[in-house]
Amino acid sequence: MREAAFIKQNKDNWLKFESLLKNYSQIDPEVLSNLYIQITDDLSYAQTFYPKSETHIYLNELSVSAHQKIYKNKRESRYTFINFYRRDFPLMFYKYQKHLLFSFSIFLLFALVGAFSAASDGDFVRLILGDAYVNNTIANIGSGDPMAVYKEANQTDMFLGITINNIRVSLTAFSLGLLFGLGTLYIAMQNAIMLGSFQYFFYDQGLLWESARTIWIHGTIEISVIIIAICAGFVMGQSLLMPGTYKRLDSFIRGAKDGLKIVISSIPFFVIAGFLEGYVTRHTEMPDWLAILIIASSLLLIIYYYVILPHQLNKKYAKAD
Repeated sequence: MREAAFIKQNKDNWLKFESLLKNYSQIDPEVLSNLYIQITDDLSYAQTFYPKSETHIYLNELSVSAHQKIYKNKRESRYTFINFYRRDFPLMFYKYQKHLLFSFSIFLLFALVGAFSAASDGDFVRLILGDAYVNNTIANIGSGDPMAVYKEANQTDMFLGITINNIRVSLTAFSLGLLFGLGTLYIAMQNAIMLGSFQYFFYDQGLLWESARTIWIHGTIEISVIIIAICAGFVMGQSLLMPGTYKRLDSFIRGAKDGLKIVISSIPFFVIAGFLEGYVTRHTEMPDWLAILIIASSLLLIIYYYVILPHQLNKKYAKAD
């Protein structure tokens, strides 16, 4: 990119940052820190492509000034952990809403493929879910308790095992983004096809509602945050495939950091999903209204945190700027 085009593309952000520095005491330090990261990225780019230019000198001086105000005088907040979940992550995640929509769409597509394949081939469900699970479930259906599989294990053991396994799947989906997103795509395909064939299996047994009102008690959050982890993998994969104006290494570092933040954001939700599966789902005798309440509340929680809150915070801080 020519220097003139680089200046034209970023000049407004630089001037806005200068203005914020003049009113530093009135601006949230964390917001200023995020803007500072953008300035240092631009400085790195200018240092690589326009060394010793006026643009490089200007950005260097701006960066030094910001560093002095932000980091020398900044006291470490006792609420950093809370602020990450309450504000910092949702604000950052706003820019990845399209990645989230893409991840959801891919997952839904493969889930439909799984359901269609199960409907077309009688052996497909056994291929995907395994003979042991299918035979056990058919036996449970015959005994009048089709969801008995959720009652077989000890509650605490089930909670811990499910939570750890789901976090492992999440980290795998993210880390395989290193393969330019193809590894993440495979994890999405694998889990979505399994879900689609699993749900069709109960439909074929005439138990669609019974399975849905039971399984989605924990599955609403569980599947949602698996999609979030897939989103994290695609974020990292895109950083390698399409670095934009950054050097590929710099782009990858940014993508990996943001992807890791996305995964970290999902951990409390995996704990909630594990708790629900271990302690709540097993109560298949609960009334429909209670199951629906839990499922609806879980869905609203996910939508609020990953979609509504990022838009609210972005709008709030855009006004502050």
